[in-house]
Amino acid sequence: MATRRTSEEPAFVLHRHDWSESSLILDVLTRHHGRMALVAKGVKRPSSQFRPVLLPLQPLLLGWGGDAEVRTLKSAQWAGGHVMPTGDALLSGSYLNELLLRLLARDDPHPRLYDHYALAVRLLSEQPQAQALVLRAFELLLLREIGLLADLAHEGSSLTALDASAPYALTPEVGLRLASDDDGQCLSGAQWLALARAMEAREPLVELLGVLAGGPGALRLQLRALLHYHSGLSVFRTRQLMLDVQALARRPAPDRSHETLHDR
Repeated sequence: MATRRTSEEPAFVLHRHDWSESSLILDVLTRHHGRMALVAKGVKRPSSQFRPVLLPLQPLLLGWGGDAEVRTLKSAQWAGGHVMPTGDALLSGSYLNELLLRLLARDDPHPRLYDHYALAVRLLSEQPQAQALVLRAFELLLLREIGLLADLAHEGSSLTALDASAPYALTPEVGLRLASDDDGQCLSGAQWLALARAMEAREPLVELLGVLAGGPGALRLQLRALLHYHSGLSVFRTRQLMLDVQALARRPAPDRSHETLHDR
């Protein structure tokens, strides 16, 4: 039986780790084949043509061969478009990658999710000031595409339509329910309905950005609880790294006025 070959498949590198002194194992997100593992042989050698290409958060065209669980990379080229996000936006992009690694099964294609991810990464690069909105929008679309987001237009247990003026909490087990005093800040029925409508639009990520720009800050906590529940994690590593970097930036600089030039 001939070995199957794939060429010029749209893809992003989600993660890479050493396989040998000269090779890497890549975890990639592809548009038509889902998340998959590739071995990039010899890519760590200075002479490798793949070395400057196989970077995260860059749109690529990949080719591979083989039928095993880990296929062999045959070709890789930059697909063009945006440059890699930097600074805080780079950390935000790494957070998106961690979400996909934790929540997506291998070899399970999600073409629409791939398109949402590609747009989210481009927006992080081009509009870093909007990264919080981009993260919330992508979290919603990721949960919906893999079947982990409840109906946002109806109460979970009774399936009744939401009361636009009432507050609702989003829970992993039930979906939306009327909020209690113990739930803290929650979104109103009108806000949940606006999010539900945005996700049905032709460009859902763009529509969600418009809805989220007018509020609702409480969505972050609601989605975080859902993501932790379904991933089995209490904290994502990239989020903890972001918090550590922010804490370091807020720390006052040490008083060095008493030091001599020799001390410095």
